[in-house]
Amino acid sequence: MANNDLLIKLYEMNFDQLLSSSSLNPDITVRKPIGTDRRLLIEWAEQHYPDVWLSEIETALANRPCSCYIAQQQSTIIGFACYDATALGYFGPLGVTEAAKGQGVGRRLTLGCLREMHLKGYGYAIVGMPSSSDFYRKIAPIIEIPDSDPGLYRMTKTLIKD
Repeated sequence: MANNDLLIKLYEMNFDQLLSSSSLNPDITVRKPIGTDRRLLIEWAEQHYPDVWLSEIETALANRPCSCYIAQQQSTIIGFACYDATALGYFGPLGVTEAAKGQGVGRRLTLGCLREMHLKGYGYAIVGMPSSSDFYRKIAPIIEIPDSDPGLYRMTKTLIKD
């Protein structure tokens, strides 16, 4: 089954409305990481996600400004999202712990990144190899890009393990 890339139409999104309508548990914070978060985020991600994602997280953290958001519950990282990490204009990777799924954390992380991409002048965001197009359909107007699997990842697809 093809896992085609998606285009998200940033220019059609009402970020103020979307962000105000997505509530989180008050003890969950979504924010940009600061320098002291770098090691914590990398160590946490090593425990939960494939090695390929670590390179993308490191790239996002090195971008200026940083192109990554993290979610914390109290002082524990429970999720992250990046953009401009795989390539310019790409959103992802996005990861949320199993315990935090269904609480709106992934949605809030995604909206933070997409809003920032829109503010930087992007008209579209590309989601490469999405695990669920349904997740993105609930957030934004999307277009599936036909025949785009494996797309940009064609050279590294054998390295990506779920």
